[in-house]
Amino acid sequence: MSQVAVQKVGGRGTALPAIFDEAKDLFERVRQHAFELFQSRRGGPGSEVDDWLKAEQDLIWTPESDLVEKDGKFEVQMAVPGFEVKDMQVTATPDALVVRAKATHKHEQDKDNVYFCEFGEKELFRRFDLPGPIDIDKVTANLDKGVLHITAAQIAAAKEEAKPREKAAAMAA
Repeated sequence: MSQVAVQKVGGRGTALPAIFDEAKDLFERVRQHAFELFQSRRGGPGSEVDDWLKAEQDLIWTPESDLVEKDGKFEVQMAVPGFEVKDMQVTATPDALVVRAKATHKHEQDKDNVYFCEFGEKELFRRFDLPGPIDIDKVTANLDKGVLHITAAQIAAAKEEAKPREKAAAMAA
């Protein structure tokens, strides 16, 4: 199991990390591609959402994943075959986890006789909005056999505040 670095972003006055600039750039690329799709079908109302979804699908790979709450922690698992630790970037905010990865596969022109290759550039950008706040200092990420495992400890105060509300709701019912 290989450790993946986690960038922690939280608190007021904290400068936004580069990943948020990358998200804006990616959003702009999706917007531009959606417009190109719109133009290629000669415009007309009614398919703009389809153009946008197709642009996202063309540019961003969305791997299978799950988010589970267990023992006071949120656990995310994401299938990321073909990515290495150096390709991965995990960012933790008080209410979300963001995963960004990019991998490329190229053949040297002067090496081997490559007749066929479906490998290429693969990019993913995924944000997991969490159901409760987390302690960004207690977030870990590991890559093992093509699966990214992220564990984020919930903030204890938020869990304790929820218990009285749950009890009150149960008593009212």
